[in-house]
Amino acid sequence: MAKVEHTSDARVLVGIDISKHRHEVLIAIPGKTRRRRLTITNSIDDFARLITILREYGLPVRIGFEATGNYHRVLMYHLGVAGFDLKLVSSVALARTREALHNSWDKNDPKDAQVILHMLQIGAVQIFQDPMVVGTNDIQELSKTHDAVSRSKTELWHRILTHYLPLYFPEADRFHRSSRTDWFLAFLEMFPSPHMISAMTKEEFTTTAWEVVGRKVEKSLLLSDIYETAKVSAGLPVAPDSDAVRMFRMMLAEGRSLIRQRNAIEDRAVELLGERPDYQLLRTIPGIGPINAMTILAETGDLRRFHHHRQFLKFCGMDLATVQSGMFRGRSKISKYGNARLRRTLWLAGQTAVLKKANSFRDKFERYIAQDRHNPDLRRKAYTAIAAKMARTIHAVIKSGEPYRPFFEGTSPGGRTSLSKGRGGA
Repeated sequence: MAKVEHTSDARVLVGIDISKHRHEVLIAIPGKTRRRRLTITNSIDDFARLITILREYGLPVRIGFEATGNYHRVLMYHLGVAGFDLKLVSSVALARTREALHNSWDKNDPKDAQVILHMLQIGAVQIFQDPMVVGTNDIQELSKTHDAVSRSKTELWHRILTHYLPLYFPEADRFHRSSRTDWFLAFLEMFPSPHMISAMTKEEFTTTAWEVVGRKVEKSLLLSDIYETAKVSAGLPVAPDSDAVRMFRMMLAEGRSLIRQRNAIEDRAVELLGERPDYQLLRTIPGIGPINAMTILAETGDLRRFHHHRQFLKFCGMDLATVQSGMFRGRSKISKYGNARLRRTLWLAGQTAVLKKANSFRDKFERYIAQDRHNPDLRRKAYTAIAAKMARTIHAVIKSGEPYRPFFEGTSPGGRTSLSKGRGGA
């Protein structure tokens, strides 16, 4: 058989459809019209078998896949370590391309592998960075665990405010100020029912609760107010040893445990990232605290891989999309086809930034809503614009390696916004 000659840019293309237990593999070899199909299980032996097969071709290998939960992570780590070029395929783009190629809504794993291979051939793929390889796995786990703990704590906090307090101590709601503090839950754990307070003298109650409420200004007045409120409370007269009180205390103990876990994660995040230049640069931007900075670094990896801020905006799903057909042109909206956790972080950071003084975010927000400050739709659009500006600022600060300067942007000749007095553009 004659030996096939390959051009210098020839490469083996591989489309892989990921699933929980097995993966469908379709291989296109240069110079051959017939494609090779494989089915491999999610095991180290089959990973090694696939790597051996791909290496036998003696050509560069490019592999495309669609991220599916976390099931792709282990396989892609082994393929990446083996030296293959890995490319990510957008789930939305995959679905649209499948419909266009097959003129059908029908979906199955071999067909998806074929569509992924086609998208590799036309270059409709994205950059993939393996967290284990680029060193962001620990940051990602800290960020995701913090998010899970925060959501659990918020859910439990809402249950306390909407179920337990209305039943047993409805007047206590006005004494809490922040869900981040532990003292209020510790106080309720000690006194879940106002009748337990009113059964004591004011002096006995003050002495018992003094250390529980923490370091408060005017602590005596606070405890006196709580005592007088408990005396006239409308809460249900449950017995201190009742199952209802036991369940209430169980929820309170869980809430305090979640607060401790969240605080431990935040302390570890500062310890892990505190000396990193990118983290320090992000912290100079208004609205970005330790957790927002950690989430940005966890979800984006190296921001310098985005050559232009529009690429970063698209990665976040903050790029504008417009429906247009013939003479009709719809309103431009953010696409939301991107990283949802990043969009949420940018939105929260933007809301915090506009509350601070002397920065370009607040200046832009005030100019945006000046026409009608109380219009909720206009304010929502303004917050969206601030979130997009936050993304541009983050990209500019990391790319330039210079900290954010909290002054309003000037206007350069020709009417364009200058970054000489600030970062991120107007």
